This record gives sequence, structure tokens and C-alpha cells, in this order.
Amino acid sequence: MSSALLAATNTPFSYFPIVLQLGAAVGFVALTMLATHFLGPKRKTSDKLINFESGIEQKGNARQPVAIKYFLTAILFVLFDVEVIFFYPYAVNFRGLGWEGFWAMLMFVGAFLAGFIYIIRKGALKWED
Repeated sequence: MSSALLAATNTPFSYFPIVLQLGAAVGFVALTMLATHFLGPKRKTSDKLINFESGIEQKGNARQPVAIKYFLTAILFVLFDVEVIFFYPYAVNFRGLGWEGFWAMLMFVGAFLAGFIYIIRKGALKWED
């Protein structure tokens, strides 16, 4: 397709179906929420107003301090998950990158492996206190 033909067909009206579908989706959500608000039952009892999670009654205070290990594990997961994302462009273009790309990716993996070994030696993944 030539760029002149593509430019000629790319008008603001070309986006009308997207805007129409977005409007229909937002309208449906708004209509459904309003309908359930006005048509639904409104019987507030003490049993309904009690907080619970997964059918388990509440015990203690929800504002208890959480061990830092949870946050550290989450951050490490995100870090190593992002590493996997960077493998995708290499996997797509590995033939075009040749040996130079291979050595660059090997250094990238080596840097993350060094960080992982550092994390293990520091004991960041030990859950016992």
C-alpha cells in the first residue's frame, strides 16, 4: 500500500467505529451501575455490614506490620521478570544480531546472575528468622 493512499484513508472519521464502541462500552457500564443502584434491594443489616474475607471471620487488627521479606520478594520478582522481557527482542532478532548480540546478551545475563548470587549470599531469600 502506498503512503499516499494510506494518508488519504486516514481521516478523523476513520476512528469513528473505535469511538462508537468505546462510547457503547462506557454507556453500558454506567447504565448497569445506575440500574443496580436504583433497582437493587437496600436492606442493611448488622450481618451484612461486618467485614469478612473469603468467608473467614476477622481476627485482630488489619493494620499489623508486614514483614519486609514480602516486599523484597515482590521487588525481586519484578526485577527478574523485567529481565525476561528483555530476552524477547533478542530472541526475535538473534540471527541478525550475530555473535556480537550473543556476547552482549551473555554479559546481560552475567550481570543479572551476579546480582542473583549476591542476593542469595546476603540471605534475602531465606524466610526463616
